[in-house]
Amino acid sequence: MRTNSNGKFFHRPSKLAALISLPLILGGCASFSTDGGFSTVEQVAKDRLGKEVTWQRSDNATDAAAQRVKELLASPLTVDDAVQIALLNNRGLQASFYELGISESDFVQAGRLPNPGFSFSRTRQGSEIEIDRSLTFNIAHLLTMPLTRQMEQRRFEQTKREVTMQMLSLAAETRKAYYMAVAADQTMLYMQQVKKAADAGAELAGRLAQAGNYNKLQQAREQGFFAEAALNLARAEQAQTRSKEKLTRLMGLWGPQTAFTLPLRLPDLPKKPDDMTNVEQLAMTQRLDVQAARLGTEQLAKNLGLSKATRFINVLEVGAIRNTFNDQPIQKGYSVTLELPLFDWSGARVAKAEALYMQSINRTAEIAINARSEVREAYLGYRSSYDIAMHYQNEIVPLKKRVSEENQLRYNGMLIGVFDLLADARSQIASVNSAIEASRDFWIAQADLEMSLLGRPSMSSAPMSGMGGSDAPAAGH
Repeated sequence: MRTNSNGKFFHRPSKLAALISLPLILGGCASFSTDGGFSTVEQVAKDRLGKEVTWQRSDNATDAAAQRVKELLASPLTVDDAVQIALLNNRGLQASFYELGISESDFVQAGRLPNPGFSFSRTRQGSEIEIDRSLTFNIAHLLTMPLTRQMEQRRFEQTKREVTMQMLSLAAETRKAYYMAVAADQTMLYMQQVKKAADAGAELAGRLAQAGNYNKLQQAREQGFFAEAALNLARAEQAQTRSKEKLTRLMGLWGPQTAFTLPLRLPDLPKKPDDMTNVEQLAMTQRLDVQAARLGTEQLAKNLGLSKATRFINVLEVGAIRNTFNDQPIQKGYSVTLELPLFDWSGARVAKAEALYMQSINRTAEIAINARSEVREAYLGYRSSYDIAMHYQNEIVPLKKRVSEENQLRYNGMLIGVFDLLADARSQIASVNSAIEASRDFWIAQADLEMSLLGRPSMSSAPMSGMGGSDAPAAGH
C-alpha cells in the first residue's frame, strides 16, 4: 500500500496484495456467536438432567431465575427442586459460565487481523528535509492465523465441556447434599423420640427408687441411658445443621430463603435396581472428562505442528516504504524484517511441544482407564448399597418390629415390666439407625453412579454420624 503525491491511496496488483487479501477475507468472518457457546451447556442440562439452566447476563434473566426459585421454595423441596434451584441460583456456577465468554473472546481474537504498523519521521539537514513513511504488516501472524484460529476453536470447545462438567458436578453434589439433609432431619426427629422415652424411664426409675422399689444400679442404668440419649440428640442437631447449611450453599440461598422445608423422610427404595451390563461402554462414550482430554491432546498435536512450521521464522514483517525529499524524486520500495536463527534454532521449543504432546497422550490414557474403574466402582457401590438397604427394609427392621410387638403383648399380660419394654426399645436404636443410613447411602450411591457416567464423581462415602456405640441415632420409620 502506498500514497501518491496528493496523499491518496492507490493499489498495484502484486503477490503481496494477494497474500494480504486472503487473511482480510478470513478476518472478516471473525465474530461472536449469539449464545456465547452456552447452548451446549443448556442442551446437556435438558437432555441429561431434565433441568433448566440459564446464563443470567441481564437483569431480566436474573429476575426470571429469582422468581422461579421463589416458586420452588414455596413448598417442601423434592430432590429435583433442589437441583433446579442450584442450577438457577448458584453464583459460582454463573461465574463459571463467563469462562465461555473469555474463551470465545480468544477464539474471535485469533480470527482477526493484527493491526498494521505505521511510522512517520521528518528530519532536516541544513536546507534539506527528509520525510519517511512506512506501513508494515506482521506476515508471520497472517500465515499462522488459520492454525491459531483452529487451536482457539478447539480450546473453546474444551471450555464448553469443562463448564458443562461443572454444571453436572453441581447437580450431583446437590443431590447428595439433599439426601444427607433429609436423613439428618430424620435422625434428629428419631433421637427426639428416643430422648423422650429415656426421660420417661429415668423419671420413673427415680420415683421407684424413692419408694424403695428400685435399686441404685438399676436407677443408674436408666440415668445413663438418658444422658447418652441427650448427647446423641445434640450430635444429631449438629449434624442436621451442617448438612442443611451445605445444601443451602449449593442452592445459593441466603436470608429468608434459608427457611426452606424438606420432607420428613427419604424416598422409598425402588422395587429393583437398574441393571447396566454395558456401564464401561457408556462411560467411554458419555464422559465429558474423557472427551475433554482427547480434545486437549488433539490441540497439542496441532500446536506441535505449528511449532515445527514456525521453527525458523519467529518474527517476519513486511511493509511498504515511501520516502520523500524536498529536492529529490520520491523514494519508493518495501522492507522485510527477518529474525536470523543464529543462536536460537527453536529446537528446545519443538522438544518441549513434543514432550507436552506425549505427556497429554499418557494422561488421556490414564483418564480413560480411571474412568472405567470409577464407573465400575460406582455401579458396584450402587448395587451393594441397594442390597444392604433392602436387607434392612425386608429383614432386619420387620424382625425387630415383631420382637417389639411380642414384648408389648407380654407387657400387656403383665409378664414383663416397663423397664423390660424400655430395654427392648433401646435395642432397636442401632437397627433403626443402620436402616436409615443404608437408605441414605443408596441414594448417594445412585447420585455417584449417575455422575460417573458423565464425568469424574467425588465417590466420597457418606460421613458417619459421629455417634459411636449401639445407641447411635437414626431416623425412624
